[in-house]
Amino acid sequence: MFTNQLIHSSSPYLLQHAHNPVDWHFWSDETLQKAKDLNKPILVSIGYSSCHWCHVMEKESFENEEVAKLMNEHFINIKIDREERPDLDIIYMDAVQAMTGSGGWPLNVFLTSDLKPFYGGTYFPPKNAHGRTSWTETLTLINKAYQERKNEIEDQAEKLTQYLINTSNLSKLLSNNNDFEEDIVDKIAKNMLAKADTVWGGFGTAPKFPQSFSILFLLRHFHFTKDQKSLNQATLSLDKMILGGIYDHIGGGFARYSTDERWFAPHFEKMLYDNAMLVSVLSEAYQITKKELYKTTIEQTLKFIEREMMSNEFAFYSALDADSEGVEGKFYTWQKNEVDKTLKEDAAFFCEVYNITEHGNWEETNIPFLQTTLEEIAKNKNIEQIDLTTKISSAINKLLEARDKKIKPLLDDKTLCSWNALMNIAYCKAYAATGNINYKETAIQNMNFLLTNMVDKAKLFHCYKNGKAYIDGFLEDYSYLIWALIHLQEISGDQKYLIKANEFIQTVLADFVDEDSAFFYFTKKDQTDILVRKIDVYDGATPSANAVLCYCLQYLGIIFFHDEYISQSNKMISSIQQATLTHPNSFAVWALNIQQQIQQICEIVVTGEQATSSIDEVLKFYLPNKTLVVSNQKINEKFPLLKDKKITVENLFYLCKNKTCLPPVNSFEKLLHLYNT
Repeated sequence: MFTNQLIHSSSPYLLQHAHNPVDWHFWSDETLQKAKDLNKPILVSIGYSSCHWCHVMEKESFENEEVAKLMNEHFINIKIDREERPDLDIIYMDAVQAMTGSGGWPLNVFLTSDLKPFYGGTYFPPKNAHGRTSWTETLTLINKAYQERKNEIEDQAEKLTQYLINTSNLSKLLSNNNDFEEDIVDKIAKNMLAKADTVWGGFGTAPKFPQSFSILFLLRHFHFTKDQKSLNQATLSLDKMILGGIYDHIGGGFARYSTDERWFAPHFEKMLYDNAMLVSVLSEAYQITKKELYKTTIEQTLKFIEREMMSNEFAFYSALDADSEGVEGKFYTWQKNEVDKTLKEDAAFFCEVYNITEHGNWEETNIPFLQTTLEEIAKNKNIEQIDLTTKISSAINKLLEARDKKIKPLLDDKTLCSWNALMNIAYCKAYAATGNINYKETAIQNMNFLLTNMVDKAKLFHCYKNGKAYIDGFLEDYSYLIWALIHLQEISGDQKYLIKANEFIQTVLADFVDEDSAFFYFTKKDQTDILVRKIDVYDGATPSANAVLCYCLQYLGIIFFHDEYISQSNKMISSIQQATLTHPNSFAVWALNIQQQIQQICEIVVTGEQATSSIDEVLKFYLPNKTLVVSNQKINEKFPLLKDKKITVENLFYLCKNKTCLPPVNSFEKLLHLYNT
């Protein structure tokens, strides 16, 4: 058996390649120096554990001894888990997109020995087919060109590097207008809805991604303006996803995306961040609509998370693979005879409800999905809702038990700070929406884990595995964790979370700021192993770290009277507003920031000996544009917003603005009356 350097990795993805005949290396100073010493080009191959085509290319090419011999002879081969090193993925994905017009994973890019990219692509087949050059031929041609036309390659690499540097200079690309158009939020909503699929929900055509924050913007737009079209599209999108195959009707949780416009056939991997963001959106949707479907989906999804993606340390794992036994979706799909055997006399009814057929509804097997809600099915069949729910729940429990006996997809069991923070927010929002105390307790336990194991003073680590934190934190780790600390303080009333959030903001301002723009770099200023420092502003699979930080600066600036935070946040919003207006689905979290600015923030302070008992009273009102500080003990001098406020037997509610609070009232309903007048 072959063994390469990756055997010493913590990443499940890298460990998958540890016995390839390819002499894979880590991205390290030693490896990069080796490329210089041997005067060889570097091949960087980037993927992640739940990437289907990454597995395909490994099997076809990286496990092939002849292919490996070619790679080892002519290249320094580096394998990277994009989830461990998103900083490198951002740089080289941009490079490949510039070269080819598209991107994806696996990402294969060739570099000069000084890290400059000169050629790249995504999946390469083992043989020439359908206009794609084979991997072997690509390697041969790249080696020949590097030996015979090295000057041309270096010139091309230098031009591409300059392009990457220029695209990172946002001050040249973004507007500097400090004034909002009077109806900018309405225009953003209109432009967002122009891309909406009004039949199946979501935005655009297949493949379809949830785009959670676009849905959240529309929910809030309805809340603020009563625009029915926004609510209709938001709930249609959520409803269709929940009914479709992208949702796991047996075990709970959402797959990464749908390969079709109907949310029917998913790409079956389950990512922590997708489920976190969808639970967050469903929580706000439930607060607005009180639709039981959303509450049930929240409960089922978080049960899945706790059952399959949470450690006994209350750390959340990263992902579940799409494949098992070498077949995509095998764990999640069903033959009708499997259902018949498991459910016996109840099988026919279940198969009718979930559209399971003898010949299969997808590639000769079945993906369970619903044509309409169980509530509608109960009406159509003249069955009591509770009887139908009981019958379906019993069947699902039996199928889940049967499914658990199958060979499971690979679990990516590394813990990422940024993604854990997103799931922490989901638990906070789920508690705010449902009042389920277990959600608050889980959020607190998870935050205890993060602050104990992934923090060194005010420095964060990005990854954790086997009792060890590693890789310095990126901007997304700081931004998302600060965001989670804000949410956790709002549901717990514990001010220590705000104090910690402020410490992390100070680190960000010291180590990540770009002096030439309003934004922040993805990487710290002292990181030396990257070609360029990138600035992340687009809301993609996960929210832009800058967009999240913009919100956090505004929030903490209000809480701590730090005008410089608010000024920085305002600069960021003003710089990005035109891009947000034009492409709202790519800047959906920025759209939420603009929305909050237009609606103005409701600043709330609650004091009293039993002040924390009033938190649920505040949370039951849907007020997404608030800051909240609760104090039931001696006033902490770190919170100027609490100055001159006494702790009394009676709980008092203050409405504040611009560092000044109105006289207190003794109920939150009265405070809302003040806010609305």
